[in-house]
Amino acid sequence: MTRIHDINCGTLLVPGYPTVVCHCLLLEDPQGVALVDSGIGLLDIQNPLVRVGQPLIDLAGFQFHEHDTAIRRIEALGLKPQDVRHIVLTHADPDHAGGLADFPAAKVHLAAEERAALEVGHWRYLPIQFAHGPQWETYSSSPQTWFGLEAREVALGFEAQVLLIPLFGHTRGHCGVAISQGNRWLLHVGDAYYLKAELTVENHPVDAMATQRADDDRLRRASLEHLRRLSRDHADEIDLIGYHDLTELPR
Repeated sequence: MTRIHDINCGTLLVPGYPTVVCHCLLLEDPQGVALVDSGIGLLDIQNPLVRVGQPLIDLAGFQFHEHDTAIRRIEALGLKPQDVRHIVLTHADPDHAGGLADFPAAKVHLAAEERAALEVGHWRYLPIQFAHGPQWETYSSSPQTWFGLEAREVALGFEAQVLLIPLFGHTRGHCGVAISQGNRWLLHVGDAYYLKAELTVENHPVDAMATQRADDDRLRRASLEHLRRLSRDHADEIDLIGYHDLTELPR
């Protein structure tokens, strides 16, 4: 069975909000290693002003600690960074894609809509994080469904089935990543919620930030409603985790 490791690949101190993390996943399989999102990268740590820029550092509260990078987390687990063959992106925001350059040989899997937004130079992305020329593998709309949602199968060749689940709104091509684990599923929802409390609390205080950061707030809210349905109706089949909620990162 594909083993899943929860790893923190960054910390953000957003003014006025709780400390948040960059909750990536490491998938360890006989066929290799894959990441779900890549966090803040080693190059970002080494040259933050050039790679990220002071305005975004101040706005998002980026913290730069080398041990909080995917490459160092992988080494700490006794694995080899060169064995990372795949990175599955929920989306390409700077705190999710900064580590891509640390794994230049890895295929980067993402929704076609997200790749299109990168190509047109959307303001929210940092071109320098993609200057190394990632090996993109994009996924367009699919007739396959998963618990009532569209599903796009990711070609990893791992024992676990891995699906991109469109949860658009935060970005144009934002997706969750569903990973099979025996008779259950783990759904990494990316930034479809910031705090897990949003699943049960209407108009949570963090909603204002989520609205501000959304490319399409109507779609973002629809995606959140889908997650509320999954959490309510399929709790015995699906575990949901997000990217930023510190309480969801195992100690």
